[in-house]
Amino acid sequence: MGIKDFFAKKQASLPVASVQTSGNRGFISSFGSFSPASSAAFSLYGELRKSVPIIDAAIEKLVRLVCDFEITCSDKNAEREMQNFFRSVPVGGNSKGLEAFISTYFDQLLTYGTAVGEIIPTVSGSFGALYNTSLHDISLKRNENGFDVDICLSGVGAETPPRPDLIMMSALNPSPGHIEGNSMLKSLPFVSSLLLRIFETVGTNFERVGNVRYAVTYKPANDAMDKAFAKDRALQIASEWSKAMNSSGSVHDFVAVGDVQIKAIGADNQILDSEIPVRHMLEQIVAKTGLPPFMLGLTWSSTERMSAQQADILTSELEHYRHILESVLIKIGNAFLRMNGFAAEAKVKWEDICLQDAVEEARARLYNAQAEKLEKEVKGYAEKL
Repeated sequence: MGIKDFFAKKQASLPVASVQTSGNRGFISSFGSFSPASSAAFSLYGELRKSVPIIDAAIEKLVRLVCDFEITCSDKNAEREMQNFFRSVPVGGNSKGLEAFISTYFDQLLTYGTAVGEIIPTVSGSFGALYNTSLHDISLKRNENGFDVDICLSGVGAETPPRPDLIMMSALNPSPGHIEGNSMLKSLPFVSSLLLRIFETVGTNFERVGNVRYAVTYKPANDAMDKAFAKDRALQIASEWSKAMNSSGSVHDFVAVGDVQIKAIGADNQILDSEIPVRHMLEQIVAKTGLPPFMLGLTWSSTERMSAQQADILTSELEHYRHILESVLIKIGNAFLRMNGFAAEAKVKWEDICLQDAVEEARARLYNAQAEKLEKEVKGYAEKL
C-alpha cells in the first residue's frame, strides 16, 4: 500500500469536524440554537402580498419564469419511467405533478426566505407523493457540530422526524451565522407602508370629495322681524334642502327667501398630486424584484421592449434561483431512482429562458453576421482590383 492510499484511508475514517467559530456551544447555549421557521416577520410578508398587488404579481411571474424544467438521467428506461411518474405525482393531497410542488416550494422560498418539502414514501417503501411543509409546523436547529441544520417538529419537545433524509430545505441568501434564509421582501415593509398610507389617504380624500357635502348658510336681515323668526326660517331651509338632496330619480328645486349661501365643503382645497411619490415607492419595489417595469403592468418608458442589458440582468437573476432549486430537484430525482432500483444519477435540464427580446436579439445577430460577410466580400473584391 502506497503512502497516498494510506493517507486517503486515514482521512476517510475521520469524523466530521466541529465549527470552531459557532456560538452554539455547550448545554446552556443549545437552547438558543433553535430558530422557529415561522415568525412575526413571516406574517408581515404574507400581509404584504395581500395588500400590495404588484409584490404578489412579481413573485408569481418569477415562479412562472423559473420553474420550467425536466428531470433526466443516463438510463433512458429509468428516465422514461421517472418522467411519467413525476407528471402525475400527488402533491399535498390537492395537486399533481413535480412542477406544482417546485412552484409552491419556490413561492415559499421567495416570500419567507426558507422553504421546506418532504418526500412521502408508500408503505412498501417506493416513492409515493410530495408535500410542501408549512413553516409553522417546524423549527430549525443548529447541529451539535455547529455547521449542519436539523429540521425539528414544532412543539415543546422539538423532536427530529424519523426520516430526515426525506426532507428538503432551502434558504435564500442566509445571513452569516443564521440558519434561516432572507425573504425577497425583507427590505420592503417600510416602503410598502408608505405606499399603502398614500393609497389610504387618496381613498379617504376621494370619499370626502366624491360624496359632496354642502354648507347651507342663512344670514338674517337687520330688521327685528327677520331676526325674531331666524330660527324658524333656518329650520325650514334645512327641511327643504334635505328634501331636495334626498329626492332620487327626480329633479327637485330648492327655493329659499333671504340671504342664503350654498357651498360644497372642501371644494376650495386641492388634493395633493400622488403620482410622483407613488412612482418613487413603486420603483423601489420593482428594483427589489429584478423584473422590468412593463412586466408588472407599469408603462414608465416610451418603449416596452427590454434592452440587451436588462435581459442579461434578468436572466442572471433567474439562473441564480434555478441554481438554488437544482439541488432539490436532483434529490427528488435520485430518491425516485433509488427507491425503484435504478443506479443512474438524476440531472436537471432547464428550459431556455424565453424573454420578449429573444427574437429581436437573434435578428440582430443575423444582421451583424450578414454585415460582416458583406465587409469581407467588399474587402476581397478591393484586393483583386
